[in-house]
Amino acid sequence: MIQSLIEASQNFCIHQIRLPYEVHDKISQMRTLIAYIDIETLDNVNYRVYLGASHGFAQRISTLYLEEDESDEETLIDMILEITNQIVGSAKVIAEENDENNFVINTPHFEKIDIFNFEYDHAKVIKIENDEMIIAIKELA
Repeated sequence: MIQSLIEASQNFCIHQIRLPYEVHDKISQMRTLIAYIDIETLDNVNYRVYLGASHGFAQRISTLYLEEDESDEETLIDMILEITNQIVGSAKVIAEENDENNFVINTPHFEKIDIFNFEYDHAKVIKIENDEMIIAIKELA
């Protein structure tokens, strides 16, 4: 499932942001805007997918979608919720196309602006210049 999420994140960078990116494993201790979305597989296993974006990454999205060079905090929160929904929705389609464990998605929720300190099973960081986006997944008990 993490592979579908990574592929969806990479597709987002390629088709929306249109800048070179790198994929890393190390989650930095910078403040990020963090949202999550819960998903349930057809096998009745529940997961929480976290998406955290540095201020600069969220601002990139706001500039791209809203043409705002300096967005307020509320707008950046809306942007993180929007890209969480887009990326996880795209991962759902990718999983279906690859005959992986299909899943249904719920509504994204904003968690906080702080360091990413959640427990997770798998995580990757997408980096564009000095801006980062964390994508992580945790199986829920």
